[in-house]
Amino acid sequence: MEVNLSPGFKRAYKKMTQQIREDFQEKITIFCKNPRHPSLKTHKLKGYLQECFAFRLKNGYRVLFEFKKPNTVNMPDIGPHDLYKKR
Repeated sequence: MEVNLSPGFKRAYKKMTQQIREDFQEKITIFCKNPRHPSLKTHKLKGYLQECFAFRLKNGYRVLFEFKKPNTVNMPDIGPHDLYKKR
């Protein structure tokens, strides 16, 4: 699977704690094999983010993503659950 990280995602990722970055590295490996793996708790978003999905990280952090092609996803942002409110 091809994963495209936006500039905003990369900036937010740099601000994450080491624990969250490590959790992301573990989860992205699982995600690339199966985006709907139960351990990710992948879910479709509603409202103005209805084109996006999210999966969970530790401590209430989320990774937003959207499917662009069958094997391509864009990841626009990563952050705490309040991430949904800022977009």
